Amino acid sequence: MHKNERVPSQVLVDCACVCKCKVKKTHSLYSVAFLIKTDATVRKREIFRFVCLWTEKSSGRKLEPNSDSSREPTRPGSGGDLPQGGEYNPYPVARRVNSIHSIMMDDDMESGTLGSYQDRPRTFPNMRSKAYTPLIFRILLGINVRVLFILLFLGFGAIFYMGASTSPIIVFVISICILSFLVSIYLTKWVLAKDEGPPEMVQVIVGFGAHRIGEDEQFSQIAFWINCEISDAIRDGAEGFIRTQYGSISKMAMLLALVILCIYLFRSTTPQQESSGMGRSTSAYITVAAFLLGALCSGIAGYIGMWVSVRANVRVSSAARRSAREALQVATRAGGLSAITVVGMAVIGIAVLYATFYVWLGVDSPVPLLLVGYGFGASFVALFAQLGGGIYTKAADVGADLVGKVEQGIPEDDPRNPAVIADLVGDNVGDCAARGADLFESIAAEIISAMILGGTMAQRYPSGFILFPLVVHSFDLVVSSVGIFSIRGTRESGVMAPMEDPMTILQKGYSVTIVLAVLAFGLSTRWLLYVEQAPSAWFNFALCGLVGIITAYIFVWITKYYTDYKHEPVRILALSSSTGHGTNIIAGVSLGLESTALPVLVISVSIVSAFWLGHTSGLLDETGNPTGGLFGTAVATMGMLSTAAYILTMDMFGPIADNAGGIVEMSQQPESVREITDVLDAVGNTTKATTKGFAIGSAALASFLLFSAYMDEVSTFAHEPFKQVDIAIPEVFVGGLLGSMLIFVFSAWACAAVGRTAQEVVNEVRRQFIERPGIMDYKEKPDYGRCVAIVASASLREMIKPGALAIISPIVIGFLFRILGYYTGHPLLGAKVVAALLMFATVSGILMALFLNTAGGAWDNAKKYIETGALGGKGSDAHKAAVTGDTVGDPFKDTAGPSLHVLIKMLSTITLVMAPIFL
Repeated sequence: MHKNERVPSQVLVDCACVCKCKVKKTHSLYSVAFLIKTDATVRKREIFRFVCLWTEKSSGRKLEPNSDSSREPTRPGSGGDLPQGGEYNPYPVARRVNSIHSIMMDDDMESGTLGSYQDRPRTFPNMRSKAYTPLIFRILLGINVRVLFILLFLGFGAIFYMGASTSPIIVFVISICILSFLVSIYLTKWVLAKDEGPPEMVQVIVGFGAHRIGEDEQFSQIAFWINCEISDAIRDGAEGFIRTQYGSISKMAMLLALVILCIYLFRSTTPQQESSGMGRSTSAYITVAAFLLGALCSGIAGYIGMWVSVRANVRVSSAARRSAREALQVATRAGGLSAITVVGMAVIGIAVLYATFYVWLGVDSPVPLLLVGYGFGASFVALFAQLGGGIYTKAADVGADLVGKVEQGIPEDDPRNPAVIADLVGDNVGDCAARGADLFESIAAEIISAMILGGTMAQRYPSGFILFPLVVHSFDLVVSSVGIFSIRGTRESGVMAPMEDPMTILQKGYSVTIVLAVLAFGLSTRWLLYVEQAPSAWFNFALCGLVGIITAYIFVWITKYYTDYKHEPVRILALSSSTGHGTNIIAGVSLGLESTALPVLVISVSIVSAFWLGHTSGLLDETGNPTGGLFGTAVATMGMLSTAAYILTMDMFGPIADNAGGIVEMSQQPESVREITDVLDAVGNTTKATTKGFAIGSAALASFLLFSAYMDEVSTFAHEPFKQVDIAIPEVFVGGLLGSMLIFVFSAWACAAVGRTAQEVVNEVRRQFIERPGIMDYKEKPDYGRCVAIVASASLREMIKPGALAIISPIVIGFLFRILGYYTGHPLLGAKVVAALLMFATVSGILMALFLNTAGGAWDNAKKYIETGALGGKGSDAHKAAVTGDTVGDPFKDTAGPSLHVLIKMLSTITLVMAPIFL
């Protein structure tokens, strides 16, 4: 065909169909490209006719062009009726013409002359063999609807019966949790009812790149990219990894359950257990059952977080085509339904477990200690979920950034980057699934530790002290739901209104939640903590709760100050990037170190204040000594977590917005849409950082309570007082050193795991760019599946080592020093050494986590600040230095830092469960 000859549409169809590629129904990833040189006189309508004819010839489906307009057809809700890239856009924009599932090209067709695209063999990795549904859902879906309804009715009836047999308070808690689940169902339907934009993100993008050949001859190169189900690719990768990861975790959990069973079958019983008639075997089986239930619920919480994220991301990207406010609302409500479900599961799980033990045993004093297994199971799963997910997401992120941004100079989430799908999958398995399990474990540990302290108070005062934590978190579900629904979209979603600051909107919702939480907390303390012997005690405890709520708010503000680029610290960090990579790293490390000061001061003031308020509440023990100090600290911890559902909502918002930005970039949406998702992504980085600050603050308070519970348990088993730990004893001091060492070695191994896996990703991405030079010109397709496979297998392998270190270390140290104490005449030496290990590990872990989380978040947002156009913008030397800082901070803020939150609390719960082997 001569270059000056006009190319009819039918000829174009024939050229397209000789492309020797095959796109099967199971292939979910990216692009089939046709590069055809045509005369510039081929108009938009003829291009669309080409698409219609090609689709009809390839798939047998007929797609008629609109007879009275040259516009491409759009589907309702796809955003196709909106202006793209401004008021006037001379170029055709992305539109869906047909599902990629119906496109089949014959392998046996003769090869055509389509340039270099055909010159190389190409593979289309199969990321989705079939849709996966968890076993429990498959079983439920297979049951007749009427039978399922009857079973649910009987199940809820049994739960309410046990609750009514225990206490009306339990009935209230269970009712609130069930109502919250109904709210989650409503939010699920609302989010899933939102359109996905161009359906299945299958788009034909027509771009014109005009260039002159000679004086009068102007040609255009027309590139057709069929982007196949971007969101489905992310969904399949995330679900496949979670399925494999949780399979590995479940095997380790079963092994540990057998170890716990053996220990409890041969341990001594406490006086409380003997008085209740509960023998060793009963105690052993109850603890193991609680452990497995906690592990199961923690896993479900993580899966729910991932399930929501992978379905909301594409809906947020579609909403961003209409308005920033609507995109913010969709992302917030998607995070909210996950948060409400996670918190509701934690509360109802403990409530049902408590009611079951109460009805079975007939007494309530030893019941809270039996719940420790539940907290340990939740911590166990959360630790490995956080480690595996963190290694996955950050290895893919580092590999994609170092080669894509720094070496090749392509934008973030560019479809030419072979690691981009692995990066987007990692956001879901690392930030959503892991954070859901993390917050579930935080709430479970805090409730159980407070119930244990309340159990000691209930021996002299009403049982409301035991059930108070459950009521507080029930109100958390109510007030957080109001805060979530307070964030609304614009009244006319089709109108592009001026963009508001998303962080300001989220802060308003948080302020609403806090005000309601203060009122609910005061009501709860008056209802459950009123004691006739000390009529004003409830007010003191209400003030303790207020201390916790204020502490949470200050923590959020401090983290926002150090990680949001609207404030000075991040801007100074960004400015340091203008002088090179080294100064960026130095500034980031110093910022992280400095950021530990204010949170530590706040934690210190809150612990002392809450303890003093509880101590002066007027509650006394049998000997007349004040006894409310520790419980006051527990109430402050409850106050800090009284808005946990809204905090988790803000955390889930981050990765959903990040994924939405990736989908917008890969589907070649207009720059105006990408600007919206970039703003949401930057806010998401800040909300994730604030949540991590909130999590470490609550972990510090909860660990203090669990440490006190550990000392009480040792005293109960040893039949002698155990009120203090003397670090002047050499063995005890060594235990403290070992605890601090554990934190540093654990962090080192977590970061090293990311580094090793990222090296594999970097080498693979470099190899593909070298062996497939057409990738950069959109002439060859990257092998996304290879990078996904690398990070998935490596993260599952690498999570074992640091996780095993965290679980085995306290057990081995306590057992060895127990033997040493036996031969040296110090019977409690093992327990004392483990107590020192807990103290030093908690202090070191708090400081290390604060440093890692804040430094990583600041590096990330310094990069985002430069990408807004400051200091030269994208592609500048300052931007490249900021990308280096961001890659250094990635394992800090998303792998080692969040894992330390879980580690601190898991050390306390594991020592509570394993305390008998230290004596």
